[in-house]
Amino acid sequence: MRIVVAMSGGVDSSVAAALLHEAGHDVIGFSMQLYDQRESPDAWGSCCSISDLNDARRVANTLGFPHYIVNFEEEFRKSVVDNFVSEYAAGRTPIPCVHCNSGLKFATLVDRAAALDAEIVATGHYAQVDQDPATGRFRLRRGVDRNKDQSYFLFSLTQAQLAKASFPVGALTKPEVRGHAARHHLAVADKPDSHEICFVPDGDAAGFVTRQLEHGDTGPEPGPILDTSGKTLGQHGGIHRYTIGQRKGLGLSTGVPLYIVKIDAKDNRVIVGEKSELGRGELTASRVNWIDGAPPAGPIRAAAQIRHRHTEAPGMLTPIGDDRAAFVFDVAQQAVTPGQAVVFYAADSVIGGGWID
Repeated sequence: MRIVVAMSGGVDSSVAAALLHEAGHDVIGFSMQLYDQRESPDAWGSCCSISDLNDARRVANTLGFPHYIVNFEEEFRKSVVDNFVSEYAAGRTPIPCVHCNSGLKFATLVDRAAALDAEIVATGHYAQVDQDPATGRFRLRRGVDRNKDQSYFLFSLTQAQLAKASFPVGALTKPEVRGHAARHHLAVADKPDSHEICFVPDGDAAGFVTRQLEHGDTGPEPGPILDTSGKTLGQHGGIHRYTIGQRKGLGLSTGVPLYIVKIDAKDNRVIVGEKSELGRGELTASRVNWIDGAPPAGPIRAAAQIRHRHTEAPGMLTPIGDDRAAFVFDVAQQAVTPGQAVVFYAADSVIGGGWID
């Protein structure tokens, strides 16, 4: 079978390619160029850098299959970076990895793979895909290594995309993956994982957004920081600098620790409160993708994960039309953040997911 493997230059995607090649498949490696490599190294992050692209090429040469670099600069700017900036400017906290992994990588690579008569697109994600024996529908499931599970980032995959998807490392633990890399003598066997937002090299998301906004028609505007009673406590330098649950960097002198509990983009205000005021017992989500292709027939018990590192919380999931949902937690959760993804699970299977209102 001919399979296109998305290769980032890291150990996970390299091992995914190695395992498929070892199994006798006709593997073609694709790496994405996401930004102009001639720009200053300070302008972008390290993911998909020249070094990463070279690592992917070396892995392909070691294993003996073709490797190509595909230019995704325009798509990356439009679907990931521009969305990141506009969401922060609107007082929401985006999660660019979802847009990149599902909206960019899969949607685009499936089309390009078809042009090469490739039947499958594989990645190094820690997730699993299979078919429900009762319905024949494709299921998206958590990776075996729960510490590395990345199903949260893939909730927007459609049935058509899941039918073309393969996650060869999803049934492995991270130590097992590195063991396979060493067994295949891959130079990336000990390469550290990347944990940063790839286009924010210094981890300063607010600084990145500020620079992008300053290049536009209007820059960030200052405004008041209020407590939940409406009392002004200070000034902020732009709502894009803040996120729900944030405590540090507020510049406030108070007798008790304060956290951001709300960002009011309409009136350009940041509202702070005590930790007890962070809890929310319910949420609604928009642009929900249901893995089965349609919402559940009615309210169902499920678990909701509101951040990548959040421990899923049980509650009641209620579809609202075809692409919205409400979720009521059994126990209120802290820092439910507009703009973040919420993913709904039944055991280890993804029911669907969307964007918190």
